[in-house]
Amino acid sequence: MSPSHADRSQAGRSRAAITGIGLLTPAGIGTKVCWDTVRNGTETMAAVDPLLWQVPAALSCRVPDFDGEALLDPVLARRTDRFSQFALVAAQEAVADAGLDPASWDGARVGVVLGNTTGGVETAEEQYAVLQAQGARFVSPLLLPKMLPNMVAGQLSAFVGATGPGMVVATACSSGATAIGVARDLLAADRYDVVLTGATDAIVTPAVVAGFARLGALSQRVDDPAGSSRPFDKGRDGFVCAEGAGVLVLEREADARARGVTPHAYVAGFGATSDAHHITRPHPDGHGTQAAIDAALRDADAVPADVGYVNAHGTSTLVNDRLEAALLARNLPHGPPVSSTKGVTGHLLGAAGAVEAAFTALALREQVVPPNVNLTDPEPTDLVLPTSPCHHSYDFALSLSAAFGGQNAVLAITSH
Repeated sequence: MSPSHADRSQAGRSRAAITGIGLLTPAGIGTKVCWDTVRNGTETMAAVDPLLWQVPAALSCRVPDFDGEALLDPVLARRTDRFSQFALVAAQEAVADAGLDPASWDGARVGVVLGNTTGGVETAEEQYAVLQAQGARFVSPLLLPKMLPNMVAGQLSAFVGATGPGMVVATACSSGATAIGVARDLLAADRYDVVLTGATDAIVTPAVVAGFARLGALSQRVDDPAGSSRPFDKGRDGFVCAEGAGVLVLEREADARARGVTPHAYVAGFGATSDAHHITRPHPDGHGTQAAIDAALRDADAVPADVGYVNAHGTSTLVNDRLEAALLARNLPHGPPVSSTKGVTGHLLGAAGAVEAAFTALALREQVVPPNVNLTDPEPTDLVLPTSPCHHSYDFALSLSAAFGGQNAVLAITSH
C-alpha cells in the first residue's frame, strides 16, 4: 500500500542537516584534499603492496602517510586499532567543521552511530601470529579492547564526551550508509540533538585480502595499478581493497540554523533492504536495490524524476556494475549523470557508504559531478557516465551501497 501524500510529506520533514564532514581516505587526510582528488579524478591505487606479497591480487589503496601517534594522543593511539584511529581523526575534523565544541555541549544529547565490517582485523592477525609463535602468555591484554567492532563507538564517545546512545552497525559494505540512515532516524525520533555518524574500516590485511582473492572479487591488474579500479568499464576485473573513514555531524535543520550554520547538504531519505538471495552475489533482477531506492525516494517525498545525480556503488566487478547499470537505466530514464568514486579511492568496504555520502553532499554543494575514472570502454548502457568533472545543476542525489549478505542501503541527499 502506498503512503498517503500527508504521510509522505511528514517523512520528507524528517531530514537531517549535515553540518560537519571529516574524511580520511586513500585520496588523503582531510576533507579538502580527499574531495579535490575525487573531483579531479586522480587515481590512488598503489603498486603491489609488500604486506600482501603472498596474495595474487596484491593491490591496495591505503591512507597515505598515516601516523596515528602524530594525529592523536600517542597513548590513545597505542591502545586503539587502526580502524578506530581513522574514525577518531575523521571525527575531530567533522566536529570542528560543524563549529561545535565538545567541551560545551550536553553530552547526554550527543550520540554516536558508526559502521564497520569486522573491527580490528589488523590487531587480530598480529596477535594470532604472536599466539602461534610464542604462546598465550604473550598475547596482548589489549587484543579485545582494540579488536572488537563496537570499540570504535566506545572510543569515539569517550573522545568527545558523548553520553547519549552509541552503537555500531555492521552490514558489510553498506555499513556506512546504513549507519547514517539509522542516525538520521534516531535524530528524528529526538534521541539526539547531535549525532556523529559514518563508518571506518582498516582491513587491508593479508588474511582479508586473501579471502577476497579466493572469491575472485579483486582486480588482477598488478602490472597497471593506476588502471586497476575501473567501474562500468568493459575491462574491469574486480575491485581494489581500500581503507579509511568518513564521519558526518548530523543535526536537526532548525538547530543548525539557530546556531547560524549553513549545512553542507541534508540527508532527506533512507532505504534499506535485503535481497534474501545469496551470501555474495546480488539478486539478478536487482530487486533489493530497487526496493531500497524506492524506499529512499518515498522517505524523501520524491519521485525518480527528481534525481539529478547518482553516486553508484560501482565496485568495478563484472556482476555488480552490469546489474547496477541496468537497474539505474531502467528506473531513471531521464538520464541523470552517474559516477562511482571507487575509480579514485578503491573500495573502502564498510566505510565506502559513509565516504561516498560525504562526496555526494560535497558534489551537491558545489553543483559538480565527479568523474568515472579509468572508464575508457563503457559496457553498453543507457547511463550518462561522465569521464571528467562537470558542472551540473541539481538539488537531489542518491548514494547507493550494497553488500555481501544481500544488504542494500540507499541515501537520498538534497541541497536544500
